[in-house]
Amino acid sequence: MPKRLFDLNIEDILENWEVYHAIREIISNALDEQLLTSTSKIDIYKDDQGYWRIQDHGRGIKIEDFTMNENTEKLNGPPGIIGTFGVGLKDALATFSRNNVKVCLSSPYGKFRLIEAKKHGFENITTLHIEYDDVPLDVIGTDVALFGVKDEDIEKAKSLFLTFSPKKIIETTQYGQVIEREKETAHIYINGVLANDEPNFLFSYNINNLTDFMRKRLNREKLNVGRATYTDRIKSILRAATSKYIKDKLALQVNYRTVGIQCEEMQWLEISQLAFTYLSEGQQVAYITENELSQRPEIIDNLRRDGIKPIVINEIQKIKMIREAETGGPSLRTLQTYIKEYNRSFQYKFISIEDLEDYEKRVYNLAPKIFNLIGLHDVSIPKIRISETMRLTSNNINGIWDTQLNVIIILRRSLKHPDEFAGTIIHEFIHSKTPFPDVSREFENELTDYLGKLAITALRNSGEYL
Repeated sequence: MPKRLFDLNIEDILENWEVYHAIREIISNALDEQLLTSTSKIDIYKDDQGYWRIQDHGRGIKIEDFTMNENTEKLNGPPGIIGTFGVGLKDALATFSRNNVKVCLSSPYGKFRLIEAKKHGFENITTLHIEYDDVPLDVIGTDVALFGVKDEDIEKAKSLFLTFSPKKIIETTQYGQVIEREKETAHIYINGVLANDEPNFLFSYNINNLTDFMRKRLNREKLNVGRATYTDRIKSILRAATSKYIKDKLALQVNYRTVGIQCEEMQWLEISQLAFTYLSEGQQVAYITENELSQRPEIIDNLRRDGIKPIVINEIQKIKMIREAETGGPSLRTLQTYIKEYNRSFQYKFISIEDLEDYEKRVYNLAPKIFNLIGLHDVSIPKIRISETMRLTSNNINGIWDTQLNVIIILRRSLKHPDEFAGTIIHEFIHSKTPFPDVSREFENELTDYLGKLAITALRNSGEYL
């Protein structure tokens, strides 16, 4: 049978495509066939005649494959299929023609060459055609021979595919893969083909489970795909990841907020919540807003004394954190939950004065004299009780003004040290008379006033007052 011509009817040519873009399409088709037929890896090599050959080991191309329509087999194929639009091969052939690259495809169904020929019925119009020789060939799969392409075009095309990259895959999830990013930038792959660069991402990603939204948004060029196209899928990948390495990396990002070098994944509310959870699993932390940090310094001081690191978050992140806890998600420590923990940690075991040791009684009986030094008389002296215990979770509090019991409670061990006992009861007396918290300017002013009274009284009693 003589050779026949098949009109490609190419009208919309991608002028911005370079040769390596066209080679990418040929490689994509070969990789798809490898996946669909579960055959061995494709071959890419340069033969003795200077032709670059791209060969798969699948079923072989047919003349019908040069028509432009959606490929239902690929649409319904396994995750990882690259092409579905049915236009990539035609775009590639047009680009090769524009750049004077000779193309010949061979398969068991014959040989297919790219030529220019007169359009049937319109002799004044020349279009691209496939010259089809249907003599069966002893070829496995599809062998694409390219003459006139540079070696660097092949390497540039291969660099767009994850399969030819030495990058380390950290974890594979049902939505895609998390990949160790290179030092310079992170890369976003869609079905193993480079879609965009993300200089400020923590990881690189390969998305191989596309949403309908993604399929609609993907352009023919496949490069420089907008972030809105793949954001949700990357979130899904990170939420599904269980690797300790990934969790530790995200947790570490929480601490970078104050120095302004957080990765851009942390700007997504769902991912920042993940990072907060992972950090809480490895460290004692409490999440505090900027306002709480400035308005409740005494609580922040207590946090640090308890070995809990305050982590500053914004109001939106806190609201999200609370809502997740209310709907069964992780319950992370906020300022409010810490206050509840703090209050629950107090448990008293009171001891009567009669049961104290003699030296303890002597120290305890100094209380009225100490209060007299700051101008208090018997009527205004607060009641003091001694407890064997104070906080179950910490050993760093010697006394407290308990507003419910309306008494100063002193830890028994303070009775071993008269100076410690004296300082504690004066400190807690000020709390009993003022609403001001520790480490506040108002409390410091009150304390200074009483210390002044104490000093003057001591000078007068010693006869050294002017």
